[in-house]
Amino acid sequence: MKKEKPLQKYQKVGILFLIIVISGIFGWLYEVIFYFFNNGMDGFYMQGGNFLPWINIYAVGAILILLTTYQFRKNPFLVFLISTIVTGLLELISGWLIFIIGNGTRYWDYNVEILNFGNIGGFVCLRSVLFFGLSALILMYLVLPFCIFLAKKLKKKTFLFLSISLFTIFMLDEIGNLTAKNLSLPTAMDFYKSQGIKYNNDL
Repeated sequence: MKKEKPLQKYQKVGILFLIIVISGIFGWLYEVIFYFFNNGMDGFYMQGGNFLPWINIYAVGAILILLTTYQFRKNPFLVFLISTIVTGLLELISGWLIFIIGNGTRYWDYNVEILNFGNIGGFVCLRSVLFFGLSALILMYLVLPFCIFLAKKLKKKTFLFLSISLFTIFMLDEIGNLTAKNLSLPTAMDFYKSQGIKYNNDL
């Protein structure tokens, strides 16, 4: 059997960039669909704080999953178990820190959501971590192989242009909105609300 060539450094970087973009979009889609049902199916609610359909904590979670489970990728159950624990801790710690630093600020609150069994302080619940564990399987066995396929199939310049362009666009959106918020300037959320777009915190 012919041994596959190891990925080059530019391919690894490009793959990481694509995963950051894809996982953030995946998280945005999940939240839009979930809150459609959670809010009584009375319409779709915008998620996240950016112009683009992307939520940063899902990208952070994807990176943590890659770092902690890649060496165990031949064992799907272990990938699921580790990912459930890691992403659960990420959600719990980040939610708690936002609450403490932001004087009671919550970006999510499982206390007021459906299917919130195993709820801990509104920061994490069993439903969320099980979903993240299942999402890790999608990441490791569908998204990652697809990104590797692109890295090997496309020419170097084409792959780098694709991955760097997408990553840069989403990061500029993220950084721009964080900067605007810190400077008390209009953000993407302010713009969308001015156009009549609904958010969960409008309920």
